[in-house]
Amino acid sequence: MIDSSGPLPKYLQLRAILLDLIEQDRLPVDAPVPSEREMCRTYGVSRMTVRQAVDQLVAEERLRRIPAKGTFVARPKVQMPKELVSFTEDMRALGLRPGSVDLASRTIEADARLAALFGAGPGAAVHVLERLRLADGEPMAVERSHIPASLAPGLFDRRPPDTSLFDVLEREYGIVMDAGEQTIEAGPAGAGDARLLGIEPGGTVFFLQQRTSSRGICVEVTFAIYRADRYRIHLGLESRNRPAAGAG
Repeated sequence: MIDSSGPLPKYLQLRAILLDLIEQDRLPVDAPVPSEREMCRTYGVSRMTVRQAVDQLVAEERLRRIPAKGTFVARPKVQMPKELVSFTEDMRALGLRPGSVDLASRTIEADARLAALFGAGPGAAVHVLERLRLADGEPMAVERSHIPASLAPGLFDRRPPDTSLFDVLEREYGIVMDAGEQTIEAGPAGAGDARLLGIEPGGTVFFLQQRTSSRGICVEVTFAIYRADRYRIHLGLESRNRPAAGAG
């Protein structure tokens, strides 16, 4: 209950109570939060206190407001993976059901930028696979994967629709991804990608560029667009002045 004599402001106490209900799944994902009147009566606080607590949780993205409908428990954000795993593996590890919709597949001639990323000459044949990636049926990302055709001849004939690209490359071509690098930037979504992701045009997304290698050879380049409202980035940091192990 709310402690009126305690040092912690009432709205922060109410925030903690609501957060506990969410964490304990007593307010599950997508459930509406109790009305202002109900919370005022239950916790003995004013409407202003309720609004401050709810506003705080909305700002923290634990609750979301839907115009003309109300306030609901938000889906927790997914952390960007820090290991080299496929989208399918990553979602399964998080307890989510991975899904994929093939949008397009074609073979193109690499332009100068793509050729440089692969370390190949311009005009080299490259397979392009565009997919919408899903978690529990919800759009999460649009991925455009590029694979040198010389490394995976007949890829589109040997890959069943909506299956893991990493799995197919390993099973059919013996290509095991063992290293990679990513560049991530935030920016506005274009109209086409926003429509696929189910967000407003211009909504914030993460633009990801990934180079994946096998035995020192770049075998895949992916340009992806991830929903910023469903992903977060976590980085571990160490002090630059941290002494080396064993240093006196």
